[in-house]
Amino acid sequence: MDRPQRLFDVIRYQLENYPREDMLTGKENGQWRKYSTQEVAAITRKFSSGLLKLGIRAGIKTNEEKDKIAIISPNRPEWLLTDLACQQIGAVLTPIYPTISQQELEYVLNDAEARILFVSDQELLNKVLASRDKFPTIREIFTFQQVPGARHWSEVPAMADESNYPVIEETQQNISPEELVTIIYTSGTTGTPKGVMLSHQNVISNVLACQPYLPVNQNARALSFLPLNHIFERMVTYLYLTAGVPVYYAETMDTIADNLREIKPTIFTTVPRLLEKVYEKIMTTGLELKGIKRALFFWAVDLGKRYEINHNAGFWYNFQLKLANKLIFSKWRAALGGNIQCIVNGAAACQVRLLKIFTAAGIPILEGYGLTETSPVISVNRYNEEDRMFGTVGPVISNVEVKIAEDGEILCKGPSVTMGYYKRPDLTADAITDGWFHTGDIGVLIDHKFLKITDRKKELFKTSGGKFVAPQPIENKFKESPYIEQIMVVGEDRKFTAALIVPAFNNLRNWAQKKGISAGSNEELLKRQEVLDLYKQTVDKYNQFFNHIEQIKKFQLLPREWSVDAGELTPTLKAKRKVILEKYKKEIDGIYAPSGGKVDIESL
Repeated sequence: MDRPQRLFDVIRYQLENYPREDMLTGKENGQWRKYSTQEVAAITRKFSSGLLKLGIRAGIKTNEEKDKIAIISPNRPEWLLTDLACQQIGAVLTPIYPTISQQELEYVLNDAEARILFVSDQELLNKVLASRDKFPTIREIFTFQQVPGARHWSEVPAMADESNYPVIEETQQNISPEELVTIIYTSGTTGTPKGVMLSHQNVISNVLACQPYLPVNQNARALSFLPLNHIFERMVTYLYLTAGVPVYYAETMDTIADNLREIKPTIFTTVPRLLEKVYEKIMTTGLELKGIKRALFFWAVDLGKRYEINHNAGFWYNFQLKLANKLIFSKWRAALGGNIQCIVNGAAACQVRLLKIFTAAGIPILEGYGLTETSPVISVNRYNEEDRMFGTVGPVISNVEVKIAEDGEILCKGPSVTMGYYKRPDLTADAITDGWFHTGDIGVLIDHKFLKITDRKKELFKTSGGKFVAPQPIENKFKESPYIEQIMVVGEDRKFTAALIVPAFNNLRNWAQKKGISAGSNEELLKRQEVLDLYKQTVDKYNQFFNHIEQIKKFQLLPREWSVDAGELTPTLKAKRKVILEKYKKEIDGIYAPSGGKVDIESL
């Protein structure tokens, strides 16, 4: 058959072109369980048939009347099997993050009017059952793991009736690429969840446009751990399957290091926070080395920091880098399984310093950009070096147009732009004008080719002196410090720019130990004058990269890392500015109080 036009076409496409024994693979009872292409085809047909037996209606065309099926689960093969089974009968999958709050869970399930719910395990089942009476449209709940007293997902394909296979086949044939396939609720960094409607065409157009930019073929192997609830990982999964790449699912976020060594993937996707964690762990290892080993380690890191793409640094630098790769960086690659060809980064900006070091180490990071509403990729740095530039999100993909509005906002148009927001034509009208989607991001095109994101439009703030400040570049620069884990720049309608800073406590405690400073709790540690002096010096160091208005004049150190569970980060680990501003209002007010006693850089 020709290239897929609907997402479920990938099954038949792979069967006809490169059937695999390990199309999807996950750990079950400590062993890797492989699902072949043929098995996926058979299971999903039975699964679809079982859904029909449960009362899910096939072939409904209108968006609001289509039956919705919700799923709350970390990545696993059953996630994709459920997705494909829904698609084949025209049902709409509504994925929900496992970390969702009870309030948002109630909102999403009721707004979508989901009829069947699949959850991963006992913990997530308990979360749902705690509010069961608030979900009147949910008729059945199934679990992916065996849970006492709960219905197991395998019951659904077991209900299969061969007499309705022709219904499934006819429904598949009549499903248009323009039809709704999924609703993804996203609250972003502020506001009530919005249901982003995506069609088969939205996602598959992104798959086919991005596939040529990555080293994906039948010899590749992918590890998946970013949430499938997010369109980034889901789209990339269909890209893998279209290219004949087997997909292996990490057991948990905590087992990624072990799974990398087991699977030896050639490619995976990630977000900057996870890359930062990997780098921090590597650097901690380096700091523990002694003598010549320590000197060689930091010599190699320094070489990496000076690396430039598409630039010949000369014989001596190239010779040193080759030596560093053999002595030091080869161990980094081995820790990632030894076969990595590239890592694709999305969701937020990655520090240029990390891009340089990892690329110098033979681990290219391909940074891209997009939104849920754009299915998601708008632009991406290519595996081909000529189409890569550090500090940018790469060239715009082939079937998408981008223009920069007068106020600097990035607008885009193309087949991957959302059908709109579910039940919210008002939001749709605000976001899309004459086919152009308003991203809310500020950016520029470098050399008329490489897109560079400079800030979020809504995150720009104006000080009481009438000066605009873009927090993102400031925050990204300050996070280069080994002593800063998280930072949020504040100052809207205030007289100067300030910041909330969460220290990198592991590094801070190592520093304190070497200085002979003992402290029990984080709160006690942050009260030590030596620690305050360290952060004064750190902030002063990075302030020099910004003009006077952008420089951080005061800051407050916080004793606890922001998290998804606490509601301060999105599931893709971006700070929810509105939530943090509200939660730490007292601390921010203290910064600006005349006698607040907070650290004042101008007094240094």
